[in-house]
Amino acid sequence: MKNRQTWCSVLIVLLCMLRVNVANAHAVVTEYSLKLKPIHAQQADHIEISFNSKIELGLSQIYLVSKGDKHALLTVEMGHKQGQIIISVPALEAGEYAIRFKVFAADGHLTEDVIHFTVS
Repeated sequence: MKNRQTWCSVLIVLLCMLRVNVANAHAVVTEYSLKLKPIHAQQADHIEISFNSKIELGLSQIYLVSKGDKHALLTVEMGHKQGQIIISVPALEAGEYAIRFKVFAADGHLTEDVIHFTVS
């Protein structure tokens, strides 16, 4: 009888563990191309950003921030990998810039962040 109770207890614990759902609370940047490939002055280019979850691109906004806190909305498309976006960057003068993004993960959570970079 005691052996049967032990097995039932173990089975209940295992079933409870199977019911635990892992939720991604936010889209987290896992990598971006600016680390490996800088933007050069006077050349249009693109920036690739990868997130740990799928992005709802239609609900997201990506801005180029330049000197004087000027914000310009950028064109973005989905990349080939899940969670990857490709941002079109116009030809820029040499200087300090940032990409400011507000992206919605597929689970509906908003993530806001800024990536600073230099054009030379």
